[in-house]
Amino acid sequence: MKLCRFGNNRLGVVDPAAQTVADVSAALKVLPAQRYPLPNHDLMIAHLPKVRAAARRLLPRAKKMPLSRVKLLAPVANPGKIIIAPLNYADHAEEAAKDPQLAHGRDFKNAEIARWGMAMKATSALVGPSQGVSLRRPLVGMENRNDHELELVAVVGRRGTGIRREDALKYIAGYCIGLDMSLRGPQFPCFRKSIDTYAVLGPWLVTADELGNPDAVDIQLWVNEEARQKSNTRHLVYDVPRLVEFASSFYTLEPGDLIYTGTPGGVGPVKAGDRIISEIQGIGRMVVEVRDA
Repeated sequence: MKLCRFGNNRLGVVDPAAQTVADVSAALKVLPAQRYPLPNHDLMIAHLPKVRAAARRLLPRAKKMPLSRVKLLAPVANPGKIIIAPLNYADHAEEAAKDPQLAHGRDFKNAEIARWGMAMKATSALVGPSQGVSLRRPLVGMENRNDHELELVAVVGRRGTGIRREDALKYIAGYCIGLDMSLRGPQFPCFRKSIDTYAVLGPWLVTADELGNPDAVDIQLWVNEEARQKSNTRHLVYDVPRLVEFASSFYTLEPGDLIYTGTPGGVGPVKAGDRIISEIQGIGRMVVEVRDA
């Protein structure tokens, strides 16, 4: 099933073949009422099986609208954490080591997740494709640029810590396309990558059972008409199960947590007026407009 959030926090089921969205917002009535303090996880993802079942019952009578006419929001509204996997494709690590505007004095020769660990983006950076990317100006006196990074995103479906690799995919609810937008520079990654709108997620959530094996899907990105990134997740250094195992050895994973799995080679700068088109096999296509803040 392909679930989206659209408009004024509506819930939809996407039919890419028909290019329609069916409004199944009434399925959200199965969610339990909450009082302060609110949970530190995403309520819909925590109850996704019940939501899906309710959505299926509503589908035959649901109002359908053209996909082109809805404003798509991030399919996960309230992730507790946005975890990112740095340098998780060998070709990106190689380009980072060679490009001074990427390296900024850091030694990427022996860069790997086991040595460097993972990083975080602030949840306030999260937006959907319709909201676009709002670029921040380069910092005065520093050689900064704003780059696109296309990534498969795994959405955690249930709480877990110390998860074994062989059990890891049981903890994944689904997958999305992600753009880990990055301001280049010598600053800490959590600073440069947590700017408002720099965590794009969409265009919808594809449930794990529908996507199947996340470690064998094609991914590609264009800026305007220029092809920039093209790879397959089989080239991940740490595949999705290993990322879940590694992340959960340090963090308790909660429903709705997002794991941006890393970007392949071909990252590059974008400017106001650019259009970023991303595709991931089994998920679909996401179009994001770039503007100045």
